[in-house]
This record gives sequence, C-alpha cells and structure tokens, in this order.
Amino acid sequence: MEPIEIGNATTAQMAADLVGCDVAQIAKSIMFRDESSGDAILFVTSGANQVDLEAAGTVAGTPLGRADAALIRAQTGFAIGGVSPVGHLTPPRAFFDPDLLRFDEVWAAAGTPRHLFGIAPGRLMEISGAQRADFTA
Repeated sequence: MEPIEIGNATTAQMAADLVGCDVAQIAKSIMFRDESSGDAILFVTSGANQVDLEAAGTVAGTPLGRADAALIRAQTGFAIGGVSPVGHLTPPRAFFDPDLLRFDEVWAAAGTPRHLFGIAPGRLMEISGAQRADFTA
C-alpha cells in the first residue's frame, strides 16, 4: 500500500488516466452529512458510479445532506479532493460500493489530490470499516 504521486487529478477519469486503470477502479471517497447528528458519513464508490442521495440515506438510515469542507476536514483531517478512505482523525460510518469488488486492485486517494494508493478492494473495505451496500445510481 505504497502511495504514488500522479500529479493533480481533479476527476476520477483523470486519476484513472494518470495511473493507467479503468475509471471504475478508482475508489472515490464521497462524504455526506448525517442531518440528524451532524456527523460525516463516508461512501466509497467506484469512479464509474454516482452516489444516489436517496439510496445512500436509506442505507445509512438517516436523511443526508452534502458535507461541507469544514466538516470533512474536521472529521477526516483531509481536504476535499484528497480524502482517503482510511486514516481519518475520527473514523466515520462508512459504506462500500460492491462494484469495486469486481477488480483485483482499486486506486484510492492517499490524503492529497496528487497521491493514490493501490489495494485489493476487499482489503480496502476491511481497513476502512465500511459495510458493503448498494447506494449508487
């Protein structure tokens, strides 16, 4: 799990192009705000997918809204664009897109928009503490 520097990737497709993989192998860390508690909730999703807010709320069992930069930084320690699915200051509840499990290796942000790390998706789900769930559109 050694991070690599890829340059500044601002989209999943850019990250995939820079690392030389399919966009579906990019594990995006998407954060939402639990409207009841105010806590951030993490959805690790394939770069080819979009989080469906209604489905995500159903999976999480709470109404969700967008997490702002301050909440994300306070809970994870990372800035938007480089949020890793692991290594958070306060580990959030997390859910994992099963589409990522189709691959031998996926690539996730390593704390900055310029760094990624490759990992087996089952291992990523394990170390992130995420539950497998369907929440994509």
